[in-house]
Amino acid sequence: MKTTDMNITTWANERIHHDEISRYLGDGDDFIPVLEIENLLDENRDPDPIWIRDIFNRALSLETLLPHEVAALINLKDHDLCDEMAEVALRIKKKVYDNRIVTFAPLYTGTLCVNNCAYCGFRTSNTGIKRRLLTGEEICRETEVLAGKIGHKRLIVVYGEHPSSGIDYMLESLRCIYSVKVKTRNGYGDIRRANLNAPVMPIEELRLLHQAGIGTYQVFQETYHRPTYKKMHPPKTIKGNYHWRLYCMHRAFEAGIDDVGIGVLFGLYDWKFEVMGLLYHARELEKLYGIGPHTISFPRLEPAIDTPFNVQSPYMVSDRDFLHLVAVLRLAVPYTGMIVTARESAQMRMAAINRGCTQTDASSRIGVGAYSLSENGQKEDHQQFLLGDTRTLDEVIRELAQMGYITSFCTAGYRCGRTGKIIMDLLKSCTEGKFCKLNAVLTFREWLDDFASQETIAISENLIKKEIEEIREKLPDFYTRFTEYYERIKAGERDLYF
Repeated sequence: MKTTDMNITTWANERIHHDEISRYLGDGDDFIPVLEIENLLDENRDPDPIWIRDIFNRALSLETLLPHEVAALINLKDHDLCDEMAEVALRIKKKVYDNRIVTFAPLYTGTLCVNNCAYCGFRTSNTGIKRRLLTGEEICRETEVLAGKIGHKRLIVVYGEHPSSGIDYMLESLRCIYSVKVKTRNGYGDIRRANLNAPVMPIEELRLLHQAGIGTYQVFQETYHRPTYKKMHPPKTIKGNYHWRLYCMHRAFEAGIDDVGIGVLFGLYDWKFEVMGLLYHARELEKLYGIGPHTISFPRLEPAIDTPFNVQSPYMVSDRDFLHLVAVLRLAVPYTGMIVTARESAQMRMAAINRGCTQTDASSRIGVGAYSLSENGQKEDHQQFLLGDTRTLDEVIRELAQMGYITSFCTAGYRCGRTGKIIMDLLKSCTEGKFCKLNAVLTFREWLDDFASQETIAISENLIKKEIEEIREKLPDFYTRFTEYYERIKAGERDLYF
């Protein structure tokens, strides 16, 4: 019997495979030592400035920091040192990723979910949400807009936890997304990388996702603080099992998925503890698999329809603390990609990018089916929460270009096998950034010719000239082939890469 035909309660009871938890627990304890974290934060409340600068230098060597070092950075209060840390964070970002920013768009597939999380607009008890699930035809229409009118090459496809949107639905939706190819102004548009923000899954289903060609498998723990986790997630729900979620990335690695994304929802508990939790998670994956997280995300609570918790939480993170924790994470796990999303205001997003973020979304619509609708604006009863920045991709790219950042639509590394340990080694040795610079310019040229407004083109041309000159000076062995590809793209060819 297909999962879509099963009773939802029965389906939910069968989702958790307890043997796929116990195999990782060892002596029965997990890798988030609550008391140790609390003690470290307490013991490092007043760090020595000389030691702090030593930590800055350690981070610049691209080594994952130790827990007591991160605790010291978290507790940093001296304004001058905080400003210095922000500068170090940006230096690390440019050292590893150059001056490129990767863009993507979220594609929400439905509002169905069996869980009842206190902070989520999609929780089962929320009667204010309109419940629906996109069909394959609707997913194709959404993708046509994203790839053919806006110009995205990457998506983060978001699924609820529900039998109707289980593994069969995910696989079919991926086939739909990857099948779309749309004529554009001078070439064609398509989605070249579909990352997944999906429920926690057993190994056998994760293997199927890997075979389907997903990009990054993204799951947020929401909070690493177990008492808070228990309060937020009712115990008789799938998400109520803390360890089933905590070990989802272990299962992903076993299934062959070597690009994983972790994160927490800031505002559920003390942000200082959560940053430490992210560090311990990254170090755990490094220790066991030799590969840390491909990305770290740090969304903050945002308003959602009929969800009072999101504006009443005692742990709401101020703008100042948010930018502080972004810089700390950049130093703590220097090789990882860092994602700041349209949950944040335009001002906060750009400030976070200047503290080392590498990815952001734009032209984002998180209402189910919203991309193919003619009207703009947000509909509370169709989406999980409200966005803080609804600017178009063109507007975001224009501002990034004014700031000196080139927008990259490159997905070449994933299709060339530069994933997992390979890409981690390339990032840590500052080698991947060289390929990324070449491919960033090529894909940016594509996007400008196919989608950009005249104003954005005018602002971006000087940036491209500067990038090409850097390629000529710093990558002479690639320059001849690069210029050949560049001219071919200007003539209408697409998807040429190194």
